[in-house]
Amino acid sequence: MQETLLRAWRHPESLDPRRGSVRAWLFTTARNLAIDAWRRRSTRVGEVYTDELPEPPEVVDETERAVEAWTVAEALNRLSPSHRDVLVECFYQGRSVAEAASRLGVPPGTVKSRTHYALRSLRLVLAEMGVTG
Repeated sequence: MQETLLRAWRHPESLDPRRGSVRAWLFTTARNLAIDAWRRRSTRVGEVYTDELPEPPEVVDETERAVEAWTVAEALNRLSPSHRDVLVECFYQGRSVAEAASRLGVPPGTVKSRTHYALRSLRLVLAEMGVTG
C-alpha cells in the first residue's frame, strides 16, 4: 500500500481525472506491485535463519597416516629378512598361512612361528624407535 501511494506522489500526472479513474489507477498499481512481489519471492531461494553455525567439514589429514606408514616401513627394514617376508605376505599381501607358506617355500607351521616371533621383534623395534601403543 505504501509503494502504491509513493508512486502516486511521484507521478501526479497519472492521477489526472481526464486520463481515467484515480481509484482504478490506484487498484491497478497495487495489484501489479503485489504480483511483482509474488514473482520475486517465487524465483528466489528462501533465506534460512538459524542461531547455530554449520559444522565445518571434517578435514582429513593424511600426514598422520604418512608418518605412521614411514615408521612401520623403517621398523620392517630393521627386521631379519625371514621375519619381514612373513609379515609382508600375511599382513600386507593378505595371504593365508598356507598361501604364504607356498610362496615362501616353507611349511605352514614355520609361517605361524615366524609370524609370532616377527610380531614380537616388530614390537621391540618400534619401542626402540620411541613408538608406544
